[in-house]
Amino acid sequence: MNTIILITNLDEIKQKIQDNLVLLRSTDKLLAVNYDNAPDVLFEKRPDIIIIHENENRDKTFGIIKYLKEKRIFQNTNIILLVNEYDRNFILSAYDEGIDDYLIASAEPSEILIRVINSIKKSDLKTKVRSLSMSLEAYGILDINTGFYNQKYEADVFNVLLSNAKSKLYSYMIISLDEQGKKEIQGERIIRAIKKSVRSCDFVSMYSASKFGLLLQTNVDGAVEVYRKIKSELDNNPSVKAGIATYDGKKFEEIKKKASSSLNNALLKDVEYVVYSSEDNVQDDWLQEPVKSDKTYKFFKKAFSNKIENVIAPIFYRVQKTYEEKIGDAKIEQFTDEEQSVFRIILGQRESRLTMMYPGYSKLVVYITHSGFDSPENREIIVPLNMVSQEKIDEILEGFINEFIGIYRHIYTE
Repeated sequence: MNTIILITNLDEIKQKIQDNLVLLRSTDKLLAVNYDNAPDVLFEKRPDIIIIHENENRDKTFGIIKYLKEKRIFQNTNIILLVNEYDRNFILSAYDEGIDDYLIASAEPSEILIRVINSIKKSDLKTKVRSLSMSLEAYGILDINTGFYNQKYEADVFNVLLSNAKSKLYSYMIISLDEQGKKEIQGERIIRAIKKSVRSCDFVSMYSASKFGLLLQTNVDGAVEVYRKIKSELDNNPSVKAGIATYDGKKFEEIKKKASSSLNNALLKDVEYVVYSSEDNVQDDWLQEPVKSDKTYKFFKKAFSNKIENVIAPIFYRVQKTYEEKIGDAKIEQFTDEEQSVFRIILGQRESRLTMMYPGYSKLVVYITHSGFDSPENREIIVPLNMVSQEKIDEILEGFINEFIGIYRHIYTE
């Protein structure tokens, strides 16, 4: 049995729809309510299909569409907009708010019936998809609140999706807020903006409340359009940045690495977005296990020096700017040369220092030292080359800063 609710303030519209849906199954029910009573009836009946007749005040029409899309219990409900006459901009705006289809009130009875039947089929499909999604949520693969994929399972899931996809036309975009944007835009807003901007064939993973990965079934130009739409939903805030890369048939990890590199460039250059280009990005060969020869060693050292200059140093600088106002009287300094990158925190006669160096093949070494303290907790971290990434560098740096805060907590006020 399917329940269909028509929201309208006009008796003639109610009668017209009732007359045109007589060929539905006898178990299907059509109820008509006015705008004022709609919320209570919708929650009581939880319909499969909702037909919303446009109100003379279109803000009310948009208002009830938004209201329905924000309620979890109506996620599987198909919404049909019934308009008095064709208005392209109005209908497109309604699609942006979340309708599934539209009808013109003057349409032939057969068209009205076919559209409703198709919506019933789509609603059944949504219910099946929802059932599968609940299973993924139970295992933590999908986030229960957003419906986005958990970053932990992103590579496994996306590799399967890409290997089984009929079309190889995919782009991957990592979208993020810069430090100012994290203060201005709440996570819920960017989540809503993304949901309104992607299609059912797209997939989204959540890195944090301000950073997301979007696997889009489109080319780079299409990905840029998605970016612009998301940014538009966020009032064109300049803090919305993106890195974009094209799927080239390789493993998902490769396209993610490229998109991440492009996002880092967008953040550092303070531009809207950067599309990955091998000419604009430092080679990623330095992450691979090198063959042990003098020639390879020299090549790697050169590549590593470039990586320090173009990736590691900018990350150190960004983290410095992020934390220098958050750790009281302590002073943060960072510098790089062709051999190392150094990040240090100075507080009076005390100093905590992180030094990242390449001592030889197949690994990077991070030395962490604390001086001027009774019991320095010095240590080193060995990072295999194939584990080095911008995310890993961020993780190490932030862990180092938190370690500093812990050691000097008696003089640090959060």
